[in-house]
Amino acid sequence: MSEQSYRPKFRTDAAADYTGVSASTLHKLRLTGGGPAYIKLGKTVVYDPADLDSWLQAHRRRSTSVAA
Repeated sequence: MSEQSYRPKFRTDAAADYTGVSASTLHKLRLTGGGPAYIKLGKTVVYDPADLDSWLQAHRRRSTSVAA
């Protein structure tokens, strides 16, 4: 496996730090939908940084008057 193809996965607390939202918010978004894609490994939830980047990119706005 090449170094470029592998990126470590983040557990919820690290994903929260990375995105700037709380771990509680990520948990709620897993229950309700609308959050970043995640991977379930047994009881452990992990996030791929690429999925977090995509989710953040999808939520970019230029104005508060633009509808989400």
